[in-house]
This record gives sequence, structure tokens and C-alpha cells, in this order.
Amino acid sequence: MHLPLALLAGTSVTPIPVPTVDPELVTPGPWGFGIIVFVTVAVVLLAADMTRRIRRGRVRADIQEELDAEEAERDARARERGDRDDQAL
Repeated sequence: MHLPLALLAGTSVTPIPVPTVDPELVTPGPWGFGIIVFVTVAVVLLAADMTRRIRRGRVRADIQEELDAEEAERDARARERGDRDDQAL
């Protein structure tokens, strides 16, 4: 079916030229590799620093909560003692 249509059309098949590209123009080369390595190392170091800072903040918040709870407990005991002393008078 295609052959009769091709004969009727009377066109000859022409090959499409394949462009040749210099590999040096399309590869990153040593500079590109170096930049990728630098960016990767920078991201890893920043992620480690961020994780350390977040962990430090959480520990500080936990310690502050414990100190606040202890202080509230001491205040409650002091008020309780103060209330008892007032009633004893």
C-alpha cells in the first residue's frame, strides 16, 4: 500500500543530515565537575550545620521547659506553705 503511494508521489527519499557536534562544546569538562563537587560539599555542610542548630534549639527548649516546670512547682509549694501559715494564725 505504501509503495504505490510513494510511486504516485514521485518523491525520492533524501537522508536527513545528522548534525555533528564537537563533544568539547556539550560536556561540562573539568570546570563543570569542580563546580558540581563544590556545590555538593557546600550543601552537605549546610545541611549538617542546620541539623546541629535545630538539635541545639530543641535541647535548649526542653531544658527551659524543665526549669519552668521546676520553678512553677516551687512557687506552688511556696504558696501552699503561705496559705497554711495564714490559716494557722
